[in-house]
Amino acid sequence: MVSRVEHPAAGYKKIFESVEELNEPITAKVTGTIPSWLGGSLLRMGPGLFEIGSEPFYHLFDGQAMIHKFDLKNGQVTYYRKFIKTDAYVRNMTEKRVVITEFGTAAYPDPCKNIFSRFFTYFQGIEVTDNCLVNIYPVGEDFYACTETNFITKVDPDSLETLKKVDMCKYVSVNGVSAHPHREADGTLYNIGNCFGKNLSLAYNIVKIPGPQKDKSDPIEKSQVMVQLPSSERLKPSYVHSFGMTDNYFIFVEQPVKINLLKFLSSWSIRGANYMDSFESNESMGTWFHLATKNPGGYLSSHKFRTSPFNLFHHINAYEDQGFIVLDLCTWKGYDFVYNYLYLANLRENWEEVKKAAMGAPQPEVRRYVLPVDINREKQGKNLVSLPYTTATAVLNRDGTIWLEAEILFSGPRQAFEFPQINYSQCCGKKYSFAYGLGLNHFVPDRIVKLNVQTKQTCVWQEEDCYPSEPLFVASPEAAEEDDGLLLSIVVKPGAERPGSLLILNAADLTEVGRAEVDVIIPVTFHGMYKP
Repeated sequence: MVSRVEHPAAGYKKIFESVEELNEPITAKVTGTIPSWLGGSLLRMGPGLFEIGSEPFYHLFDGQAMIHKFDLKNGQVTYYRKFIKTDAYVRNMTEKRVVITEFGTAAYPDPCKNIFSRFFTYFQGIEVTDNCLVNIYPVGEDFYACTETNFITKVDPDSLETLKKVDMCKYVSVNGVSAHPHREADGTLYNIGNCFGKNLSLAYNIVKIPGPQKDKSDPIEKSQVMVQLPSSERLKPSYVHSFGMTDNYFIFVEQPVKINLLKFLSSWSIRGANYMDSFESNESMGTWFHLATKNPGGYLSSHKFRTSPFNLFHHINAYEDQGFIVLDLCTWKGYDFVYNYLYLANLRENWEEVKKAAMGAPQPEVRRYVLPVDINREKQGKNLVSLPYTTATAVLNRDGTIWLEAEILFSGPRQAFEFPQINYSQCCGKKYSFAYGLGLNHFVPDRIVKLNVQTKQTCVWQEEDCYPSEPLFVASPEAAEEDDGLLLSIVVKPGAERPGSLLILNAADLTEVGRAEVDVIIPVTFHGMYKP
């Protein structure tokens, strides 16, 4: 899997440039084969506007949200994109400047206002962004684009029109929700967000949103908190981007990257600050694992799992086996916050500078942890893991905590396996074999990778000067094997006659099945979904 490809032409810079939305879908040029059964839409979210007038956005997660769609029908493919008309986007465009503070870009008062108006603008406090550039997922029969705040945005998956802004705080006790909910076969969603717990201390709530309602009512209105998990620090919640779920358990990994709530509130109300200013690392806590039962929801306070510090953004999968929970994660070693290395100025550097900057970042690793559910308290100082197929360990300490050591499923110098996907409908919460991911070469996305989590073997798709996105797995209609299906990825090849394309790979061996090319550049996308 280790990439030998260099990028001296720095073509990756093009995926961090602004584009215009399209007035109507454009027809793609198809090469190879589009399977007749593959009919539907690939929906993707990401930033499409990296500056407002003369004011730039500074961080990768600041650009204004754009939704992309590749439509597949009868072997024909079209491409369409539109900006999500969030409050942030509309106000920014109306005032022709950055009005709403984003992840790494602070909004400042209108320079035309006098000093008293500016003072009262600050005094009014926090105005949370609804810039939903991270992911899109179904809720009931509707579709919502999201970021990581309390706001999600309802969109029409056919016309790409923006329909409604929804504040999750009106329905459940959360300050924000993650961009990666879990979904069951009946449409039930589970998500996680931090909240205020007892005595004004912070905690984490796992929220349940039911599936489609027979009376066609909005499932969000029936949202409820399933279980509350405590925070290791009263006023410093950990950053949370995803969580794990098996048939019977929720797994939350509390990492040492913290949001200093007091700093967040005070700095925001006094001066121009952004979300990144409020992050700090706890250099002494390591990483904590929290376990909760699913039905009924209950926190297992006696299970205190600890390990060395790492950053975590994406869970791959989790499953139960013989009294253990096996948890596969995309980790970054240490407590230094990876997002510190994702400012656009760094990503737009020439190749040698990109590599040099990445050398200071945490090292990525795919890790497997094993959490014993039934703990034998008499085995103090001994490894509690008895699964024959893993080298991961869990040792019971004298103080009742259990120290975890991981099995490394993949590690390559400055080579990350990220944005992981699995055969979700078949394998989520189940024992599985294959994960598919985006390969990052010093943070530059330049390959698609298939990882066998049982044998640690990898298979790679890669082409010179091509920059793919997260590969989404679509199972074949009559699939007999776990990897019987296709991978869909948006690929950008700057300088080509048709630089943007939808790439279709055979998930079994990553050979190309077909490609649908369009004559426009497509900026970086983060996450998305396939809508049959």
